[in-house]
Amino acid sequence: MSTIWLAGQGKTESETSIDYPRPDRLVKGNPQRLTQSLYEHPHMNCGIWECEVGAWNIVFADHKQEFFTILAGVVRLHDAQQESYIEIKAGDAGVIPPGFIGTFEVIEAVKKYFVVVEA
Repeated sequence: MSTIWLAGQGKTESETSIDYPRPDRLVKGNPQRLTQSLYEHPHMNCGIWECEVGAWNIVFADHKQEFFTILAGVVRLHDAQQESYIEIKAGDAGVIPPGFIGTFEVIEAVKKYFVVVEA
């Protein structure tokens, strides 16, 4: 029997983790990143992510992708050659596809819902 579950039910603030971009991937600033996991499954993680202004290089594995919705702030996803980017702001949603290589840039402090799926 399946049970409907309310995201965040039973979670506490102590379950929020803090991290920073790896030094070898840092492009600009040293932004603090807060992640609150709301639901975990062997192949999926959902939650709320917040980050200060800054930029770092990202490399997604071929079996990993992320869907997200920006609640506040502005981010840019740059391609690996830094020749183009997409800007995503509050109210917009985006997908980081499997195998994506590029730069994640936070233009204005950001807060987003995210769903990471691994195949």
